[in-house]
Amino acid sequence: MAVGCDRGRPPGDVMSKLPPKDMTSGLPPGHAVTGNPPALQLYTVREQLAAGRAGTLRQIAALGYRAVEPFNVLDDPGGLAADLAAAGLAVCSLHAAPTADQAEAVIRAARALGTDTVIVPYLPPAAFADADGVRAVAAGLNGMAARLAGHGLRLGYHNHDFELATVVQGRPALEVLAGALDDSVLLEVDTYWAAVGGQDVPALLGRLGDRVRYLHVKDGPVTKDDPMTAVGAGRMPVAEILAAGRAAEWHVVELDWCATDMMTAVADSLTWLAGRD
Repeated sequence: MAVGCDRGRPPGDVMSKLPPKDMTSGLPPGHAVTGNPPALQLYTVREQLAAGRAGTLRQIAALGYRAVEPFNVLDDPGGLAADLAAAGLAVCSLHAAPTADQAEAVIRAARALGTDTVIVPYLPPAAFADADGVRAVAAGLNGMAARLAGHGLRLGYHNHDFELATVVQGRPALEVLAGALDDSVLLEVDTYWAAVGGQDVPALLGRLGDRVRYLHVKDGPVTKDDPMTAVGAGRMPVAEILAAGRAAEWHVVELDWCATDMMTAVADSLTWLAGRD
């Protein structure tokens, strides 16, 4: 299938739910606020959330973020939705796997959180070992997408490094997967893990085309095990990556771990990105 054809609408429904900019007019000088700011993947602040979810979400909003991407949404979607609403945060998408046994729970969580996009966050590396495995992954994702489509939801897939480091039929496994997916299935390209997997990320985004609707934006030394940095403070060519991801609806900041204070890095990442929007 052609990778460059249109696979979705702009994120107008979610954007219409974002709080107006003047809700942040009382923030101290220097806080980054833009008309369409990046979102934050909440895995970044998992430790802070465990210590106090409502307060952490308020702190994220105070930094200038207006949308987030939650994970582990099946635990308490109603309570999470209430805390997000109280903080003035919208949900751009969520991470979950709508497999047959938990599809209904994922659908209910998406509705509770007010998003129409469900992104599968991980599949095991062995599933991408050869062409047959990649075809099976595509069939599974296509089935999930069809299940969600009946409820007005769309499906995406998020990569790690191994889908790019593994070569299948002369191409990175993620590209082979993209060619086997139904047109409705989008990609959320984790740009850092793509680089760790050996890819020239701007070139990769050019090849994947309009299927890439979400970017995970992160920075660091571009190694598998070393701590990441705030966006703009590492070795990733972030500006070139954002320019190459022309169809991306959302730039989702995610730092898996960080050598510095995490909330400071989250704030610095938004400041760097806001200066380039």
